[in-house]
Amino acid sequence: MIKKGIFYTSILLIVAFISSGFKPYNSQIISGFGVDENEELLYVFPSQNIIDYVTLRVPYTGKYFIGYKEAIAHKESQGKYRKINTLGYLGKYQFGVETLKSIGIHDSIGFLNSPRLQEKAFVVLLSKNKYELRNYIDYFEGKIVDGVKITESGILAAAHLGGTGSVKRFLNSNGEKKCKDDYGTSVKTYLRDFGGFETSRIQAIKNARVN
Repeated sequence: MIKKGIFYTSILLIVAFISSGFKPYNSQIISGFGVDENEELLYVFPSQNIIDYVTLRVPYTGKYFIGYKEAIAHKESQGKYRKINTLGYLGKYQFGVETLKSIGIHDSIGFLNSPRLQEKAFVVLLSKNKYELRNYIDYFEGKIVDGVKITESGILAAAHLGGTGSVKRFLNSNGEKKCKDDYGTSVKTYLRDFGGFETSRIQAIKNARVN
């Protein structure tokens, strides 16, 4: 009996000793994403909120901005930086040549070969569109239009698809004008599929340009 007591006591002491070597790690999580002084996007992962992971698949991007941009990229080009579609739209986010010119990019070949420039252009276009649609975001956010809950991220995604004019026509008509791109994808689809993502830190900038 004494030997058994000594044995179990030894086991407990060993377990206690090993456990003492592990210390809890408290990461300092700030907001989901940001932009530094060089206009580079910064991401902070993972989330400390367990609920963010309940319905997610790997990778755990959730409703953060990184999840937003990658979801749009997958829809546009399957995430391929060098893709050119049959209408001549370019890159991971499928920019038209005129849209690139509107944000200060005139070298489409250089754009196609630069993932860094493509990522920057995506954020700049969001800033430009957010400025142009700021009043629509303020007025329609949270409202239901043609069965879709309107959010800022959905509006910006729809503008990326069909331009700010298409978004305005859809919202002004309460969804009666079914604005679509040349492949038949509707503004309504983007409003629905890309709603509820984190885009609040995108700055609304008039005539935003890539430096």
